[in-house]
Amino acid sequence: MAEVYSVLVVDDHPLLRRGICQLLESDDSFSLFGEAGSGIDALSALAEDEPDIVLLDLNMKGMSGLDTLNALRQEDVTCKIIILTVSDAKQDVVRLLKAGADGYLLKDTEPDLLLSQLKQAMSGSTVVSAEIAEYVDELATTTDENEWIDALTPRELQILQHLAEGLSNRMISDVLHISEGTVKVHVKNLLRKAEAKSRTEMAVRYLNR
Repeated sequence: MAEVYSVLVVDDHPLLRRGICQLLESDDSFSLFGEAGSGIDALSALAEDEPDIVLLDLNMKGMSGLDTLNALRQEDVTCKIIILTVSDAKQDVVRLLKAGADGYLLKDTEPDLLLSQLKQAMSGSTVVSAEIAEYVDELATTTDENEWIDALTPRELQILQHLAEGLSNRMISDVLHISEGTVKVHVKNLLRKAEAKSRTEMAVRYLNR
């Protein structure tokens, strides 16, 4: 049986949010974890459990998408967080991806393509709309060697420091009082952000920064 991915839709426009939810429910590969009309509601919805994907609007009243993304990562939410927005501004794309978003998609994306891109994200790809792909390429070529460290959440930085001290996943989970599975997900995210092939390479780069 094909895997089913649960999705939380966060958008402050009720009509658009409902449409996205209906699109997801039309595909057997997705189930609706829930919907939230604000960043605060999203944090509340993830207090006890988390979905596979959070589909997050950028420009919301109150907490912006960036504020919500940062808050979720600081709360150790480790699922895929995909930005879905009307903004194709370069500064927004760069800022959100640096902050740890797993993708940046535009709201005028064709429905079938959107569903396909969400599935790609679950396979480990960073998904971006074709119209803004050049910003991502530029980001990759201009990124400072140590800039990835500045983009880490407080928890990721803690784990990186313990990795640099030579601690294993089990030891880190004991020290930070989180599950070993959560540590593994954070380490995977760290390797992606550092574009490192191994924990050792990442630790050496951190110590030599």
